[in-house]
Amino acid sequence: MSKKKIALLILVTALISSALTIMGLMKIMGLDGEKTTDLLRFFGVKRMIETRYVTDVDSSSLMDGAIDGMVKSLGDPHSIYMKSSMYKSLKEHTAGAFGGIGVTMGFKDDKVTIMSVLEDTPGERAGLKVGDEILAVDGTPVSEYQPEEVALHIRGEAGTEVKLMIHRTGEEDKEYSLQRDMIKVRSARGKMLDDSNMGYIRIASFGENTGEEFKEEYNRLKEAGMAGLIVDLRQNPGGLITSCVEVADMLVPKGNIVSVVQRDGSQESYDSSLEESTPPIVVLIDGNSASASEILAGALQDRDAATIVGMKSYGKGSVQVVVPLFHDDGLKLTIAKYYTPGGRCIDGIGIEPDIIVNLTAEDTEDKQLNMAREVLQQKMQ
Repeated sequence: MSKKKIALLILVTALISSALTIMGLMKIMGLDGEKTTDLLRFFGVKRMIETRYVTDVDSSSLMDGAIDGMVKSLGDPHSIYMKSSMYKSLKEHTAGAFGGIGVTMGFKDDKVTIMSVLEDTPGERAGLKVGDEILAVDGTPVSEYQPEEVALHIRGEAGTEVKLMIHRTGEEDKEYSLQRDMIKVRSARGKMLDDSNMGYIRIASFGENTGEEFKEEYNRLKEAGMAGLIVDLRQNPGGLITSCVEVADMLVPKGNIVSVVQRDGSQESYDSSLEESTPPIVVLIDGNSASASEILAGALQDRDAATIVGMKSYGKGSVQVVVPLFHDDGLKLTIAKYYTPGGRCIDGIGIEPDIIVNLTAEDTEDKQLNMAREVLQQKMQ
């Protein structure tokens, strides 16, 4: 066989081997014909921009934009791509200390609404109120962001300034200038209610330390003679499901707390190991009680371990995972829905209280807390 034929045979063999390797990789990656075409289309556009766009472009910025666009195309307000600064802010927030203004937000009906204002924070000092709608951050309308991006743009280094355009019912829209501060959040605080043996614990959110903080408050109140407990979950936007389960393990009788179901039907159940009895419990919720706070309220309600008082909750029954990527960035993605012990998925529905008590800005006293005390007194008899 001539050298030319041998060289041609080697070339053909190499091409066939390369083709088989590529086909094998495509199969492993789950790429069928249409997906392969999409992938080629993507890389084709990327290469066209890199080589033909009128000015030089940064390849990493193109990839950031592509990932961001993919996530936005889901139409899910809770899924978000986070560049490094935003990813850092999210990690600091769940750790319990972060630079911000001290408000939590809800995202519903294409609006960004303040759900709670923490005490002694820039938000409280500036006069922001629950129910205020945020229209713009530093001059950029919130409609240009994914809903959960808004909170990450409001957070930032302590000492820096952020401007919010606020709409408040019955008033003209107003811009507020706030100086960010280091927000140190103790998410669970308790006390004995005046002239009673009733304990009261307010859970503001579910961060990394909430389970331990709740345990400290709960044990302290038991030592003080607590005979009944009010758990206040109003204006609690949720947080980490693991922290919620830690709290539930102290309140929900042994058995199921919540089940998380993914798209393929696979299910992960979180159960309580609590065998000892608890004091009678009443739980307060409102329209701003969301996510992990609804998990706790739903578990206590379905397991007949507490009476729920207040207003119907927010209705966020989805579960997100935060995944670190490769450039100090991250992806927050909805991966499952959760179900209460009774098999309820409350996403978009919310939890109905056992006793409904409406509360308005015009009320001069906390009617919901007063009702919780009345109900708890009856349960303690």
